[in-house]
Amino acid sequence: MSGKILPFIIILVMLCFWLRSKRLAKRAERLAAEIGADLLPPERQNTDRPYRDSETEAVLTALSQGDWQPAAQALTATGTDWERRSYLVGAIARRAADDDTWLRAWQAARPDDPDAAVVHANAKVSLAWQIRGRARAKETSAEQFAGFHRVLQEAREDFDRATSLAHPGDPTPYLLQIPLYMGLSAPHEALHQLWAEVTARAPYHYEAHGCALQYSSAKWCGSAELARDFAARAAAAAPHGSLLTMFPLVSWYEHNDAEAPEEAYGWPEMMALTEAALADVAAARPDHPRAAEVRHLLAYCLTKQGRHEAALEQFRLVDGYVDALPWRYYNHPAEAYCAVRGIALQGAAASRLAG
Repeated sequence: MSGKILPFIIILVMLCFWLRSKRLAKRAERLAAEIGADLLPPERQNTDRPYRDSETEAVLTALSQGDWQPAAQALTATGTDWERRSYLVGAIARRAADDDTWLRAWQAARPDDPDAAVVHANAKVSLAWQIRGRARAKETSAEQFAGFHRVLQEAREDFDRATSLAHPGDPTPYLLQIPLYMGLSAPHEALHQLWAEVTARAPYHYEAHGCALQYSSAKWCGSAELARDFAARAAAAAPHGSLLTMFPLVSWYEHNDAEAPEEAYGWPEMMALTEAALADVAAARPDHPRAAEVRHLLAYCLTKQGRHEAALEQFRLVDGYVDALPWRYYNHPAEAYCAVRGIALQGAAASRLAG
C-alpha cells in the first residue's frame, strides 16, 4: 500500500514547492514594482545625453533659437577644466552638424574666436559620422564612405586652424582629432604624435583615453590585445578619481561581451576590475562630466554579476538618460536599459525577500 501512496506524496510535495515558488515570485514582482516605483519607463528616457546637465540643456535650447552667445559664454567659463570643455564642445558641435546657421553668425561676429573654431572643426567630424552612419563597414555604401572621408579631410584643415588659435595648454583641439584619425585609418605613428600633444597638456583626460581606446580596438585600427594593454596602462598610471580605471572594463566589454559566457562577469578578474572602477567613480569629483558614463556600464556589469542592490545604486544615479555604453550599441537604447534595470530590480527584490 505504501508503494502506491509514495508517488502521490512526492507529487504533493512538488506541488507545494511549486505553489510556494509561485507565491514568492508574485511577492518579488510586487516588491520590485515598489522598489522601482520612482524609476522612469523607456518612453521617458533621454537617448541624446548620458545625464542631466542643466547648463548644456540651456545652451542647446538657446542654439535651437539661433542664439550662440550662451554657448560662447559657457565655453569661456570652462577655463582650464579640460574635461568639461571637451564635453561641452562635443555637445555644441553635434548641434552644429544638424544646423550651423548660428555657428556661421558666431564666426562672422568673432572671426578668430578659438571656441568657435574648435566647435566648427568638431562639427565637421560629427557630420562625417552622420554621413557614414552607425552600420558596420560591410553594410555601409560606397557613397557613404566617400562622403565620410571627404568631410574628415576637410576637418583636418579646420583643426589646423583651431590648434593655431587655441590656448597653448588646451588639449581639446588635439584630442577631438582622434576620431578623425580613426575614421581615416591613420597609421599608429601619426596617432602617437597626436597622443603626445594631448598628454603633454592633459595626461589623464577621460574622453581622450576613451577615443584612443576605440582607435586601438579590433574594430578600428588595432586589436583586442592592443586595446587591453592600452587600457591597463592607463588605469595603472592614473590618479584616483580620474575614472581611467573604467577602461579595462570598457575594453573587455567591447571585445568579449558578445561571445563570453554569462558567468564570465563573475570571474575574479572581472570582479576586481569592477571594484576598481567603483572606487574610482566614488573618488571622482561630483561634477565630473563623464561620471555618468562610467555608472551606466557599472550598472550593466553589476547586474551581470548578480550584485543587484549595487547595480540599482548606479541605475538610480543615471536614470532618465541613456546615451552611454552599453545602451547606445542597441537599436533601442531605452528599452535595453530598462530591461537590464528590470533584472536588477527583480534580483534585489528576491534578495530582500530571502533575507
